[in-house]
Amino acid sequence: MTNPRALVLRAPGINCNRETEFALSRAGARAETRALSQCLADPSVIENAQILVFPGGFSFGDDLGAGRMFALSMRRRLDSSLQTFLERGGLVLGICNGFQALVALGLLPSPERAALVTNQSGHYECRWVRLKSIDEHRCAYLPQGLELELPVAHAEGRLLFESPAVAERLCDEGQTPLRYVDASGEATTDFPDNPNGAPLGIASLCDPTGRIFGLMPHPDRAFLPHHSRGLGALRSGATVDSPGAVIFDGIVSQSRELV
Repeated sequence: MTNPRALVLRAPGINCNRETEFALSRAGARAETRALSQCLADPSVIENAQILVFPGGFSFGDDLGAGRMFALSMRRRLDSSLQTFLERGGLVLGICNGFQALVALGLLPSPERAALVTNQSGHYECRWVRLKSIDEHRCAYLPQGLELELPVAHAEGRLLFESPAVAERLCDEGQTPLRYVDASGEATTDFPDNPNGAPLGIASLCDPTGRIFGLMPHPDRAFLPHHSRGLGALRSGATVDSPGAVIFDGIVSQSRELV
């Protein structure tokens, strides 16, 4: 069986690409990191992949806002290749800054626009958080009935929608797969269980197809066996040895259908 090809995009300032590449390789993908400049020179590297990952970090120093320059570079020079990738059924994962880039690109949420803005605390927040998947979410590679803990590390992680009704509709339609929850397992907007104040505790988004998924927490920092925190609450039945591994295992497994 040919293992799926996973491409990790690295823009200037990205600093989580190596662990993301390793996590994908460990899950069974043929993973490689390519600089954005390399993709601009040869867009076919995107078109020929089955998995495309926007990793975490501080792309372009977040000088114009988190993920915005990353998104602008993709939109102006690589939009055609990205659309070809998506039309072929490719899977996309955006982590932290990568999630911010996907939102800035307009790929999440679809069709409404949103933004990721400064945490309500006004501070950079770095802590472990509890997460729980909503019932019957649409993400194609995230197990149902999932409860786990992952670390966050961001200053602009609060989702801002054009209206409260949009956030509620996205939840109702299964496009908010993971939410921040309190000790009782209830979605919350209260700090510190919700590190940024996102409405309805929304920690992630996926598109209507479920193939594009972005989240603020970092599975790339919790995918090895010693990253066992929160694993006891994993109810999906998946065979994983750490909470972050369930996401990487899921996307690689789902992408095998594209090889």
